[in-house]
Amino acid sequence: MIRITELKLPLDHSDTELEDALKQRLSTDIIEYHIIRRGYDARKRGHIQLVYTVDCKVVDDIHCLQQHSHDRHIQKAPEIGYRFVVDQGLGEKLASQSTYQRPVVIGAGPCGFMAGLLLAQMGLRPLILERGKAVRERTVDTFAFWRKSQFNAESNVQYGEGGAGTFSDGKLYTQISDPHHYSRKVLTEFVKAGAPEEILYLSKPHIGTFRLVSMVEHIRAEIESYGGSYRFNAHVDSIVMDKNRQVMGVRLSDGEEIASRHVILATGHSARDMMVSLYNDGVEIHAKPFSVGVRIEHPQSMIDQAQFGVQAGHKKLGAADYKLVHHTGYDRGVYSFCMCPGGTVIAAASEAGGVVTNGMSQYSRAERNANAALVVSVDPQKDYPTHPLAGIDFQRDLEQKAFVLGGSDYKAPAQRVEDFLAGRSTKAIGDVVPSYKPGVTPSNLQDILPTFVVDAIKEALPAFNRKLAGFSFADAVMTGVETRTSSPIRIPRGENGQSVNTSGLYPAGEGAGYAGGIMSAAIDGIKMAEAVAKDILQSMR
Repeated sequence: MIRITELKLPLDHSDTELEDALKQRLSTDIIEYHIIRRGYDARKRGHIQLVYTVDCKVVDDIHCLQQHSHDRHIQKAPEIGYRFVVDQGLGEKLASQSTYQRPVVIGAGPCGFMAGLLLAQMGLRPLILERGKAVRERTVDTFAFWRKSQFNAESNVQYGEGGAGTFSDGKLYTQISDPHHYSRKVLTEFVKAGAPEEILYLSKPHIGTFRLVSMVEHIRAEIESYGGSYRFNAHVDSIVMDKNRQVMGVRLSDGEEIASRHVILATGHSARDMMVSLYNDGVEIHAKPFSVGVRIEHPQSMIDQAQFGVQAGHKKLGAADYKLVHHTGYDRGVYSFCMCPGGTVIAAASEAGGVVTNGMSQYSRAERNANAALVVSVDPQKDYPTHPLAGIDFQRDLEQKAFVLGGSDYKAPAQRVEDFLAGRSTKAIGDVVPSYKPGVTPSNLQDILPTFVVDAIKEALPAFNRKLAGFSFADAVMTGVETRTSSPIRIPRGENGQSVNTSGLYPAGEGAGYAGGIMSAAIDGIKMAEAVAKDILQSMR
């Protein structure tokens, strides 16, 4: 196959025009082609073009490549298929030995279920332990919280099958380096599980919450078909290890112990009790930077117009997104995060007495408002005590203050941008109706946010307005607080994937500080599954 990159066509082109453009670029007939990536170039408003990467099959690929040897946009297509480090037959043979202990995966979010899927496909029969409920039951609990403020500490946006990513936009793009094509493996498995096929080639693929629910169930069914298994409402209380700090299994909150010498820790960024347990048991943990701030909402039509101009609303462009970054004059970063076009702001608390915001979109991205986290970097060296777990206390303090300011009933404090910039309380919401459920309380967010966060956002808002017209719109709504952008800790691991001081423990995904979103978490799950498979293969020989 021959790969063509940077092929640009008008928004309204036909399939025939795409084929003609491929023939013209290659100066030969095309037997077949596959779209690898489709994005858009919106640098010239009013003249937005689609940008393609396409793999083509031709009669004589060697001659074609020689003919275009000086064109860097025409190259031999790379191999993008995934290769297992242990094939299924060998894995099943290993798992049949009398001394075999199943690998345990703690957590059924994107990192955990992809680790479990890979282990299962290699014949290694993993056991996935999830403290929350299966995704359908969990969805009922979560909607009860949003609609009736009925909070369940073990079944919510953070805990349960599918992880925090289930109640999100289902964004699947990432900027991490991926020389092994892990992302293609993830996307392929998601399509097999019911995700739209377009995620294989869109530059910014997304699935939407409702599709994620059924997709997660399909992946569970596949894991079980290969001999893996799940246990829900299985809250891991601690890791069991011997005197040499070799993992021997896990202990559940009811006292049950499950033996295993290979434990993938994929708990997510909100499993604070597990972080405390690991620290108390001597697992090496470091504090790491994270960010806090608010959710900001604008009319989606305003964002569309600012980004796309006269072509706003075109079906091939969809709802516009944005990514904004500002560096203050005193070395503080402010940026948008987890932008949800045509979505809603959601309640994402995992502890009683706290308010946490997040964003969510359905596949259609058809809601009235756009929302994104607007957050400021937090440095453990200067913003809070240097204890490895002090970042948890920093986050929790903001969440509890937001709970009180919102009315102590899980409503969130909210403020108009104009009022925030003026340093005054919001008395009434304006034209932008907040989407957060269970509801908002007009407030002054500066009563709870750290001064450095307030000052940084005040400086960033006008700067963002210069980059994206209307961003500091007077009636845009800021809802607080956004604290779970990433884990406040990192659990160091070696090249073998294991904790640097606890053999057999594989820190993975967002909770261990190695991911930030569905795709990067899923990819890290694959990496840790490979590390476990290699170690099992080595130990069973």
